[in-house]
Amino acid sequence: MILMLALPLIGAVIAPLMGKIRGGLRELFLRLFTLAELALAGFLFYRVWNGEEMFLWFPSMLGLGLYFYVDTFRALYALLACFMWALACQFSLEYFAGHGGNRGRYACFTLITLCGVVGVFFSDDLYTTFVFFEIMSIASYPWVAHEETPGAMRAAQTYLGVSVACGMVTLMGMFLAWKEMGSLAFDALRANSGNPRLILPACLMLVGYCAKAGMVPLHIWLPKAHPVAPAPASALLSGMLTKTGLFGVIVIGMNILGDNSVFGHVILGLGLFTMTLGAVLAVFSVNLKRTLACSSLSQIGYITVGLSCAMLLGHHGALAAAGAVGHMVNHSLLKLCLFLCAGAVYMKAHTLDLNDLRGFGRGKILLHIVFLLGALGLAGVPGLNGYTSKTMIHEGLVELAEEIEGFSVYRFCEWVFLFAAGLTTAYMLKLYICLFWQRNTDEHRQAHYDELGHGCSMTFRSALVLLLTVVPLLLIGLQPNHILLPLTQASASFLNRPALIHEVMFFSPANLMGGGISLVIGVAVYLLFVRTALYSRGKGYLNRWPKWLDLEEFFYRPVFARFLPWLGTTAAAFLDYIPNSRLVTVWIPNSIAAVFSFMDRLPDSRLVAEWIPKGITAVFSFLDHLPESWFFMKLLPGVCVAVSRVFDSLMDTVLLFFRSLFLTSRTDLQFAKDHNPITRLSCAITETLYQAGLVPGRLVRRNPDETQYGNSLTNAISFGLLITAIGIVAAILYVFIRMGV
Repeated sequence: MILMLALPLIGAVIAPLMGKIRGGLRELFLRLFTLAELALAGFLFYRVWNGEEMFLWFPSMLGLGLYFYVDTFRALYALLACFMWALACQFSLEYFAGHGGNRGRYACFTLITLCGVVGVFFSDDLYTTFVFFEIMSIASYPWVAHEETPGAMRAAQTYLGVSVACGMVTLMGMFLAWKEMGSLAFDALRANSGNPRLILPACLMLVGYCAKAGMVPLHIWLPKAHPVAPAPASALLSGMLTKTGLFGVIVIGMNILGDNSVFGHVILGLGLFTMTLGAVLAVFSVNLKRTLACSSLSQIGYITVGLSCAMLLGHHGALAAAGAVGHMVNHSLLKLCLFLCAGAVYMKAHTLDLNDLRGFGRGKILLHIVFLLGALGLAGVPGLNGYTSKTMIHEGLVELAEEIEGFSVYRFCEWVFLFAAGLTTAYMLKLYICLFWQRNTDEHRQAHYDELGHGCSMTFRSALVLLLTVVPLLLIGLQPNHILLPLTQASASFLNRPALIHEVMFFSPANLMGGGISLVIGVAVYLLFVRTALYSRGKGYLNRWPKWLDLEEFFYRPVFARFLPWLGTTAAAFLDYIPNSRLVTVWIPNSIAAVFSFMDRLPDSRLVAEWIPKGITAVFSFLDHLPESWFFMKLLPGVCVAVSRVFDSLMDTVLLFFRSLFLTSRTDLQFAKDHNPITRLSCAITETLYQAGLVPGRLVRRNPDETQYGNSLTNAISFGLLITAIGIVAAILYVFIRMGV
C-alpha cells in the first residue's frame, strides 16, 4: 500500500528530469510508472477480493496522523483509477506530439494527482481524506491551466477558487466534528450516526466534496475546466476526480446523515436538478468537450439520486446503493472512452466546435465504432454498461415510490429521471450524427478530413488504447450479474447498507420498457427540438443558451469579487467617521472584556479572562492616541502594499528562474523586460548560464503579443505547487527511512 502512494511521487520527480536528458525518456518513464501502479493496484485488489484486510497507520504524522485501510470498494476504485491513468498516459504520447508544450510539468503533476486520488480512496479517517484531497485538488490545477491561454487561465482560476474556498469550509466542518466526537475515523462516524450535533459539521464537510463532485450549485468549474484541459486530463477530471467528491459524500452522507430523511430529500432534489440541468446544458452546447463535460454533470446527478434513494429506504435500499456504486464505475469507464475519442478528434482537427467538426469521422471506422459504443452506453442502450446501473437506480426510485405510499411526488421524480435520460440520448445523438454522418459545409475542410485516412487515422498505440476502453463497456453490459453485481455486493459495507442478495432481472420487459421510454424521449427531443430550434441548414448548430445565464458570472464573481470587498471598504470608512474611533478603541474592547469577565468565573481561565483583554485594551488605547486612525488608514495599508510588492517581485524572480531551468524549455525574456530590475537580472543570469552550458534546454524569445504568462495569483500558485511537490516527496522519503526501506 505504501508503495502505491510513494511510486507516483517518485515518478513525479524522475519523469520530468529524464525529459531534460531526452524528451522521449519523459514519456517512457511516465508510462512505466503508471503501468507499474496499475500492476500494484491489480495485485492489491486480488488480495482484498480473497479476504485480506490491509491497514497502514502513521499515528504521529502531520499532527493527527494518517490512517489507511483497504476494503473491496476502495481497492476497486484504486484499480479503476490506475487503469484510467495508464490508458490516458499511453494515449497522451500521440496527443502531445501535436500539442506539445510544458510536457514535463504535465507529467509531474499527473503523477502527483494520481497519488492524491489513491490516497483519498485508501483513507480511513476524514483528516487523511482531506490531506490527499487537497493534494489532488492543487496538483490538478496545472491540467486546467496547461495551455496558458486567457480562457484556460480563467477556467483554472475558477477551478482553484472553488477548490480552495470549499475546502476551507470542509475543514471548518472537520474542526466541529472533532470537537464533538474526539475522532475523525470512519468508524467513529458510523458510531455517531443520527447525532443531531453532527448535522452542521456534516453539512459543512459536504460542501467541499459536493463541489469536487460537480453538484449544483457548486458545479460552475466543471463545464469550463474540462474543455480547456488536455483530452487525457479531461478524461481523468471527469471520470475519476469527480468520484473522489462522491467518495466524501458517501462517507459523510451514508454514515452520519444516512437516517436523516430531511437530508435524504434534499440530496434527492439536488440530484434531480443536477441531472436535468447538466443534460439541458449538454443539449444546448456546440462544443464537443463542453458537451461531454455537461454530460458528466448530469451523470453525477444520477449517482446522487441513487445515493439519496438508498438513504431514504434505509436497510431496504440495497438495490439503489448498488445502482449508485455501479454507475460510479460505469460513468468512469464511459467518460474515459468518450474523452479519449474527443482527444483523437481534436489532435487531428485542432478544433472542438461542432460546426467545424461536421463530417470529421466519415470513413474512420475504428473511431466510429468506439465512439458509437461509448455514446450508446451513456444513453443507456441495453447490452452496454450504462443501461445496467441506470436500471438499478430507476428500480430504486420505483421501490421508493412503492415503499412510501401517498407520496405521488416520487412518481414525478421517476419521470424526471426518465426525461433526463432521454436528454442524454438526444445530445449523444447530436454528437454522433454531427461527427460521423453529416458533411462539412466547407468542402476544403471536408476534403482535408477525408485525406486524414480511413480506419483510425491514429497510431497503433492510440488505436489500441481506444479499443481497450470499450472492452469493459461490453463485458459489464452483457454479463452484469456476473461482473457488476458481485462488485456492488462487495462494496455494500462501505455504503453502510446491506448487500443485494439476489440477481437483478436487467432484461425483463419492465426494465426494458423503462430504457425504451428514455430512448423514445431522446429521439423525439432530437428531431423536434435540436434539429428545429438548435440547428440551421445555413448556419449549422446554433448556440442559443443565454450568455447572461451563467451562475459564475451572474452571481459568484459579482458577490465575491465586487460586493464583499465593497462591503468591507464601506464598513472601514464608516468606522473611520466615528469620533476618535470609539467603536474600535472603546466599545469593542469593552465588549470583549465583558465576555472574558464572564469566562473568568470558570476555573483556570485568568489568562484568557484578564491578561488577553487587558492587552487588547492597551493596544487599542495606544491606537486611539493616533490622530484620525492614522495607523489603520495610512500606516498599515502602506506597509501591506509594500510587503505585497516585495513578495510579488520575489515570486516573479524565483518562479521565472525555476521555470527556465526545469519546467519548460523557454525563458520569458520579453516578459522580464516589462517588469522590475530584479526580474530582468534573474532572466539575464539564466541566459548567461545557458550560454555557459550550465542550463539544459534552449532559450526562445517570444513576441510581446505571444506572452500571456504572469500575475501575482498564477505565480504564487505555481510556486506553491512546486513547494508542495517537494514537501510530499520529502515526507515519503522520511517514511521510508523510518520504516527501514
